[in-house]
Amino acid sequence: MGTLDAVFFDLDDTLFSTTEFARRARNNAVRAMIEAGLGVSEAVVRTELDEVIAEFGSNYDSHFDKLLQRLRPASLARINPALIVAAGVAAYHDTKFRELKPFPDVIPLLRNLRDAGLRRGIITHGWTVKQAEKIVRLGLLPYLDMDGVFISDQIGISKPNPKLYQTALADLRLEPERSMYVGDNLAHDVAPPKKIGMITVWARRASKHADPTGSIEPDHVVDDFGQLWELLTSQYGVRGVRPTEPGAAG
Repeated sequence: MGTLDAVFFDLDDTLFSTTEFARRARNNAVRAMIEAGLGVSEAVVRTELDEVIAEFGSNYDSHFDKLLQRLRPASLARINPALIVAAGVAAYHDTKFRELKPFPDVIPLLRNLRDAGLRRGIITHGWTVKQAEKIVRLGLLPYLDMDGVFISDQIGISKPNPKLYQTALADLRLEPERSMYVGDNLAHDVAPPKKIGMITVWARRASKHADPTGSIEPDHVVDDFGQLWELLTSQYGVRGVRPTEPGAAG
């Protein structure tokens, strides 16, 4: 295999479990809204919220407002709906502050990549403020190149447009065949960078994005970042000691 200059990562469900975190945060928000006076059962509220998210997208910033518009509970005649929404938002953010953490093997891997002299970046899809906040709260900043973070909203190019990846490489003056991209979504994180010649890795530990057609073939598949490190050292000449997760023996 060739020599690597850079490794880029997707963010959601690649460096942390977006799916599991969002499930807990939304459940806590629903319970908080009910406790604040929303007179609807938890099952009904959760089902309706799931529909709102499916229709408006996970990055929409007024899920709870839309939820109340759709539910139209009689209880809102006795309470300002802004208080119900605020209770949900507060519970969601409390969960975020308390539980937003990277997978245990992420920081050790990024530290090793830094020590090996590789460029380290993130190419992520989403709203600028939300994605940037995730990166900060996950504690990733000390291990990334500060000029290596590319957010689709900020650039004006969305996944799966290959131009998003081309922009990142051009800005950092990197060659695609010497740059790797690691992500969980075959359609968004494998097909586009592969199209422009990048080395692609499907990180499937938290992936819910299988390819039903079987037409998207990543260069490599890993289930965790221990496997990714073994790949980097055995096939791409990266030097270093296998990363040790926090709290692991030895």
